[in-house]
Amino acid sequence: MQQKLNLYNTLTRKKEEFEPLHAPFVGMYLCGPTVYGEPHLGHARSAITFDVLYRYLKYIGYKVRFVRNITDVGHLENDADEGEDKIAKKAKLEHLEPMEVVQHYTNVYHQDMDKLNVLRPDIEPRASGHIIEQIEMIQEILDNGMAYEVNGSVYFDVPAYHKNHKYGKLSGRVIEDLMTNTRDTEGQSEKHSPLDFALWKKASPQHIMRWPSPWSDGFPGWHLECSAMSRKYLGTTFDIHGGGLDLMFPHHECEIAQSQASNNHTDAAKYWVHNNMITINGQKMGKSLGNFINLSELFSGNHEMLEEKYSPMTIRFFILQAHYRSTLDFSNEALQAARKGYTKMMNGLNVLKKLRYPENAEITPDAKLNEELLKLTEDCFRGLNDDMNTARTIASLFNLLKKINSLYLGQINITHLTRGTFDTIRETYQELVLDVLGLKEEQAGDMDEMLQLVLGFYKEAKENKAYDKVDAIRAELKKQGIVIKDMKTGIDWAYEE
Repeated sequence: MQQKLNLYNTLTRKKEEFEPLHAPFVGMYLCGPTVYGEPHLGHARSAITFDVLYRYLKYIGYKVRFVRNITDVGHLENDADEGEDKIAKKAKLEHLEPMEVVQHYTNVYHQDMDKLNVLRPDIEPRASGHIIEQIEMIQEILDNGMAYEVNGSVYFDVPAYHKNHKYGKLSGRVIEDLMTNTRDTEGQSEKHSPLDFALWKKASPQHIMRWPSPWSDGFPGWHLECSAMSRKYLGTTFDIHGGGLDLMFPHHECEIAQSQASNNHTDAAKYWVHNNMITINGQKMGKSLGNFINLSELFSGNHEMLEEKYSPMTIRFFILQAHYRSTLDFSNEALQAARKGYTKMMNGLNVLKKLRYPENAEITPDAKLNEELLKLTEDCFRGLNDDMNTARTIASLFNLLKKINSLYLGQINITHLTRGTFDTIRETYQELVLDVLGLKEEQAGDMDEMLQLVLGFYKEAKENKAYDKVDAIRAELKKQGIVIKDMKTGIDWAYEE
């Protein structure tokens, strides 16, 4: 069945049928993390949203090149053009080299994303590894008359750009309103206009992270990094640019301006896709507001707002049960409900493993029943095709699961299904849950705790001289590569060598 994907394009403010520039190839860029702290629930939402899009594009037959960057330089405090580099500030506090901070938090980010079953991107460029490309792009913008140099720093000239282009086309901001509402702040006197933003900043004497350029020893502007890296790996125009809604302005707006003002002369991406925020009591979750929960805290339960710990798949399900463009409000109740939903979905997979189509029984297909079940399987794709509505897809999968459970319990006679219908049900449920939604079965509990429980039964059987049970427990554990050790000091276990 050929699937037709529709995506909401922030650039045009409407849903559009997804038509890649060079089918079957798709280029997708996602703004990755600035690695100066542990990833939190907000980072997880963006990563999971675009992980599902990446998975689904591949599932329906596209060859995807997915690029997600690491910002390791140039992202200054409060997302502005002044103040300390977030990573350099962290390095000073911890008496580390900035790249030690970068490597540590990049590793933590990867580990947490792996736990959430987020696929690694095809390319993961770092801003610090693409200084040459960024300098080249700045020079193009200068040559095209839409940037200027002051005291070794280079700024993008927003009013000059706006004369022949529209600054605000992505975010819907009106430049006249922005001019009225934006005040000059201390340290920005170099700029011709308060709307102008840095392409290159001259480093102060105490600034650790710096590179030589035609203008000064300094560092690139935050917005420029993504423009240069996306162009290098995906071309002057590519299919999808993703990120959180908080990046739409000014970050993504500035990316479009840089792309148009350079020799690209494009909007960078054909489709701009933004996920909404996670909120706590209606307020955006984020490091700058101090109301965030790190993923490690969610996994351990070690946070004042948490009643218990939540597994990675519970968190993934929690994020998927809302449409990516809607706000998602954190609460313990919502996470507990997500765990129930996730468990129900995993139970469905286990039921499917046990269901067998009868090979030798007489098959008497019920045309109406087969048609009903095939419609339920088709409905599972409607949500995904309608702007990646995973909430609707999950609801459709649960509707299909009711029928799967009825087959398992014998309430629907399996001989009334054709082999084709049975296989379609099985494949649709398994592939959408595992391959597209990216859910996976988690261990029910801690292995060591479970083994200690088994050893307790073993000890009790020995004391009661129930040697048949003793032998049975030993034999079953041996199948799992585990041996029981009877010692003078007690009973323990070890992996079989």
